[in-house]
Amino acid sequence: MRGHHDDAAHEHDGGLAHDLPVLARRRMIRLMAGASLVPLVGCSADDDSAASAPSSSSSSSSSATAGSSSSSECATVPEETAGPYPGDGSNGVNVLKESGVVRSDIRTSFGDSAGGTAEGVPLTFTLTVVDAASGCETPKEGAAVYVWHCDREGNYSLYTEGVTDENYLRGVQETDDKGQVTFTSIFPGCYTGRWPHVHFEVYADLEDATAATSITNTSQLAFPKDVCDTVYATDGYSASVSNLGQLSIGTDMVFRDGYDQQMAAVTGSVERGYTATLTIPV
Repeated sequence: MRGHHDDAAHEHDGGLAHDLPVLARRRMIRLMAGASLVPLVGCSADDDSAASAPSSSSSSSSSATAGSSSSSECATVPEETAGPYPGDGSNGVNVLKESGVVRSDIRTSFGDSAGGTAEGVPLTFTLTVVDAASGCETPKEGAAVYVWHCDREGNYSLYTEGVTDENYLRGVQETDDKGQVTFTSIFPGCYTGRWPHVHFEVYADLEDATAATSITNTSQLAFPKDVCDTVYATDGYSASVSNLGQLSIGTDMVFRDGYDQQMAAVTGSVERGYTATLTIPV
């Protein structure tokens, strides 16, 4: 099976020409936010080394607090590229209009797909969507979040050769009264050139999401290195070990200009599975 990274390993999920406008816009937003926000979004050598500390056992817990926000310092989640495998109609196939896409367990393909199931270390992740204008104090009830990520081999359903007939690891949910959506999935692999991540799009409501219109925010969630190291030492993730070894989050094209708002807080173990959380101000 040929991984998708054979086509786009050096294109940063969508090509340099595609990403530079996004990254330039992101930097401009941060400059306009003022010097007081620099500690929130800056990336220092200390930040990178802390995120890269290896785990010494199969049970690990990230102490990252990026998933929470304070009322005095609340900035909108950084805008990122959706990459070339969104499945939202912007690059070919549109899974959002298919019956069955609204679901919490995204491990198995649905509808007219091949019906396969993505294998890997269990991962449950909760995203909390909040109103940035209110200081992150108000949850966004009734919003919708579409998520997608690669499988443990670094392949994207619908696009990568060998899994084009699958649509696993993609799903949509409506936020509850706490602004939350929770997905059951597997820990994604690390493919050439990119730090382990999950893509997400936020919509005003479920109707917009399933119509694939009016995206309000597009961004990515990152995983702590110690957790990645532990997961990638297990069966099925062998390619991720060498791929991650060639990267640092501080040099990743998406996260290198700051990842505090995108680094998930992760707890759990290989045996029990992992739980990740992230707060998304919009």
